[in-house]
Amino acid sequence: MKYVSTRGQAPSLDFEQVLLAGLARDGGLYVPESWPVLTANEIAGLAGRSYVEAAVAVMQPFIGGTLPAEELAAIAQNAYGRFVHPAVTPLVQLDPNLWLLELFHGPTLAFKDLAMQLLGILMDRSLRRMGRRATILAATSGDTGAAAVEAFKGREAIDLFVLFPDGRISPAQRRQMSTSGAANVHTVAVRGTFDDCQSLVKALFNDHAFRDAYALSAVNSINWARIMAQTVYYFTAAVSLGAPYRKVSFCVPTGNFGDIFAGFVAMKMGLPIERLIIATNSNDILTRTVGTGRYEPKPVVATASPSMDIQLSSNFERLLFEAAGRNSDRIRELMTGFATSGSFALEASELAAIRSVFAASRVDEAETAATIASFDRQSHYLADPHTAVGLAAATKLKGNRSVPMIVLATAHPAKFPAAIEAATGRLPVIPERLQAALSGREDYSTIAADPVAVRDFIAARSNLAPANAS
Repeated sequence: MKYVSTRGQAPSLDFEQVLLAGLARDGGLYVPESWPVLTANEIAGLAGRSYVEAAVAVMQPFIGGTLPAEELAAIAQNAYGRFVHPAVTPLVQLDPNLWLLELFHGPTLAFKDLAMQLLGILMDRSLRRMGRRATILAATSGDTGAAAVEAFKGREAIDLFVLFPDGRISPAQRRQMSTSGAANVHTVAVRGTFDDCQSLVKALFNDHAFRDAYALSAVNSINWARIMAQTVYYFTAAVSLGAPYRKVSFCVPTGNFGDIFAGFVAMKMGLPIERLIIATNSNDILTRTVGTGRYEPKPVVATASPSMDIQLSSNFERLLFEAAGRNSDRIRELMTGFATSGSFALEASELAAIRSVFAASRVDEAETAATIASFDRQSHYLADPHTAVGLAAATKLKGNRSVPMIVLATAHPAKFPAAIEAATGRLPVIPERLQAALSGREDYSTIAADPVAVRDFIAARSNLAPANAS
């Protein structure tokens, strides 16, 4: 399996190279050269298998000969053995055709663990095999950073630098990043928004001299391995409800578009998905784009669902690449125009291709709180604000009632106690996994949203001296 950049001007790489590279050198995102397809019998054969077994079956085509199936199985067992639910990603039924796919049973109580736990082991394995070190740079709107810290803390071959928007994530999310005590973890509050953090990461990756000197690697969802790992639970959930002999739909709380793009990948692989619903909060650039065909960010608004407070959705470029018929010249044209004017317009055929698969809905703050309260009262289910955005969007866009609607429950409500208390009048129970972070000593730095400041910060703390970089 080879991977190509959406912008067409970077060399094609194998899986291990893509794993360590993160962002392509031309600024694009890596995608498989062609989509592997599972037959109906292969999909049906996932029924009754463990999550680890399903993960190997779904991911192996993307990895090819880079990693033997037996070793991948051992790595997956190691990664998912830390999840507290035996199903890893259990389904919870709320009404006859509405289901929640709980993705928060990992060590940091968020869906990011499902990819990050695997990624940490894979990257550490590759670096040790090559005798190399890496500097991982990540931007987070809350949950990615905590998952990255948990996955990479204490790994000798890796220095981890996590950028988060100062004052724009929940205290629990911040503490999960800042209380690890690990010498190789550096948590940084950036005076700005998540989009500023993400732009800083991209700027440093596009500074090729710095990137090479410090062997930069990425674990945001710009890293293909994250998307690959997240594709697995679309298969396990759909098969549990009758796939491939029955279609299903998914509704996904969406910020950076990585989690829902994994659903698109599952569909390209042969999973019978009727619709993918993009659920956005008040930061509704994706809902507006699907509605109008124009991609134009507005200022980021702080909400009760901070992991979705994003106006620059990086993974949307991967979908644009597919909608444009994998025309990298067109993607470069769009991205160059966006860099110049701050917006772009889709062609009618591109918008039609997106709308053939995706629907979208915006959910504001009042609707989010009302949804938390109503599902708590009527279904006795306590949803975090991000999951509530998904539930509200799914309720608005019910579609064919004979097709099961699966909403991705992306985080545990205990990570957002203020929002839960405001909506329901009571605080959520704090799981033991979270209590240590809430009581631990914090250690993080605060810097300006400036690429030079971030470069200097990394240079002063990285254990990878440029003279020794390979």
